[in-house]
Parts: sequence; structure tokens; C-alpha cells
Amino acid sequence: MPQATPAKILRVHVSAADKHEGTPLYEAIVARCREMKIAGATVFEGLEGFGETAAMHRRRLIPGDQPVIIVVVDSPANIDRLTPAIEAMVGAGVIAISEANMIRVQKREI
Repeated sequence: MPQATPAKILRVHVSAADKHEGTPLYEAIVARCREMKIAGATVFEGLEGFGETAAMHRRRLIPGDQPVIIVVVDSPANIDRLTPAIEAMVGAGVIAISEANMIRVQKREI
């Protein structure tokens, strides 16, 4: 069994309507992760949610206003250098960072 290595999970909670320099914020964040050679990022659409203002975000109320979460798992060093770049891009949202153990699984050639 592969050994677990220390890692961090970075989660960015924003709205699908958020933009960065005219591009959807979640797309801009994924692009920045690729530029910085981060292991990977995944974007999840939420059904509904609310944040600091307690305003509900639901796709059925305002199209494009659903919550979005971008999840990145990588080494602590990579997450530490990524965090300020992401923070500079987010106008309103939450960035959550958790300690984790990572096991890389690769059963086929990539």
C-alpha cells in the first residue's frame, strides 16, 4: 500500500457569478493553479448556500448565482505558495485550508 504523505486541502467558496478580470473566478483559479504547477484542482457546483450576508444563493432563484467550491489538494509548500495568489483573486468568499494525509494512487500509465 502506498505511504501517506502530509498534504493540505485548500477549498475556495465563491459564487458562480464571481469574475476575475472578466473571466469566471473558478476558471481563473483553475488556470492559476495550472500556471503554478499545482497537482490539480476540481470545481464543484453547489445546489444552494449562503455566506456572510446570509443571502441565499440558488440556481433556481438567479441563474448563475449558485455556490461554487474549488478544491485543491497538494503538498503543504505548494498550498502555502498558492494561497496568496488565490486570496488576491477573490473579491468575496471564503478560503479554507485543512491539514490532510495524501495517498497518490496510479494503477495505470498516464
